[in-house]
Amino acid sequence: MLSHQEQVQKLGDSEMKLVSFAKDVKDGLVLSKSSFEPLIPGLPDDIALSCLLRLPVEFHSGSRSVCRRWCNVFGDKGRFFRLRKEMGLKDPWLFVFCYDKCSGKVQWYVLDVVSFSWHMIPEMPCVEKMCGHGFRSVSVPRDGSVLVWGGSLEYVLKFDVCMNEWIKMKKMNTPRSFFASGVIDGMVYVAGGNGNDGFELNSGEVMDLRDGVWKPIASMGASMACYDAAVLDGKLYVTEGWFWPFYFVPRGQVYDPRTDKWECMASGLREGWTGSSVVMFGHLFVVSEHERTKLKVYDSRKDVWGTVKGSPLPEQICKPFVVNGCDDKIYVTGKNLNVAIGLIHRLNTTSNDKNLDFLVEWHVVEAPAGISDMTPSGAQVIFA
Repeated sequence: MLSHQEQVQKLGDSEMKLVSFAKDVKDGLVLSKSSFEPLIPGLPDDIALSCLLRLPVEFHSGSRSVCRRWCNVFGDKGRFFRLRKEMGLKDPWLFVFCYDKCSGKVQWYVLDVVSFSWHMIPEMPCVEKMCGHGFRSVSVPRDGSVLVWGGSLEYVLKFDVCMNEWIKMKKMNTPRSFFASGVIDGMVYVAGGNGNDGFELNSGEVMDLRDGVWKPIASMGASMACYDAAVLDGKLYVTEGWFWPFYFVPRGQVYDPRTDKWECMASGLREGWTGSSVVMFGHLFVVSEHERTKLKVYDSRKDVWGTVKGSPLPEQICKPFVVNGCDDKIYVTGKNLNVAIGLIHRLNTTSNDKNLDFLVEWHVVEAPAGISDMTPSGAQVIFA
């Protein structure tokens, strides 16, 4: 099944004025009894607002012309998402960082995975022209924020959906690119990668999201760049990946922040980690770049990989691709920004089952023509 979007819309106005929630109430936007007409005739304002805050962003432009109060609701995307957060309304959004190989242009595009509409966010405040490679990004999904850093970026940049703007945070102690990263218990961890001199690093750092301060962690013990990384069971898993001509088994290490120690990755895990990963149902899944791009799942009890039942990755998804997911859905964004959404079913649900048994069903969302020349470099899921 295919979905196709014709347009890409701006998620927000880069010149918007941020209005506090308190002022929204004062102006009669939310619940105040004022001379304004009701938000929706016949409904109390709190119920009406709850209805309006569920309207997909793609319909906001036309809805602003209904009346002054609707214009207040839909005219400021930052305020719109703050109100959704206040009322406990959150839906998943897929943030995709991509670049144009010809022009070098970089941009974040956002897919509403509920209505399957594409949107743009303000450009990152980069002083110099940025390369689309070497950086890393992580998300704090329930907080509605994305962090990106490394590579040619001097500082850590944070995008907050509720403010619809980029915030500059403190830089890492050691500049690096192609490194491992992950969020564990509100702390952002980075390790390995390449330094400014091109040599591989064995150092690591951690940043507390509350104050943005970077501090060193234990050395990896071996210098290595990162092909892929994942957070599983409160630990950071790092693999350098396979390289042609495949003479050597890739190295892999696991960091436990509770003990501030590294250990070697299990042999079966590192040998079978042949693609981009995502953690779902408490298990590590990999979209293999080989083996007909089948989806695999790792069984830590046996240190083996199993194939997920169902078809391989749809042929519309071309390399290079990036992977992320949430709940029971996996999102694979390929070249030209076509997105395959895989619904994962667990076929065995009892603790006595000896084998992991999953099934995937794929659905493809084709990108609009205006962005189909872009190449993805990273993807994150957040809720807003």
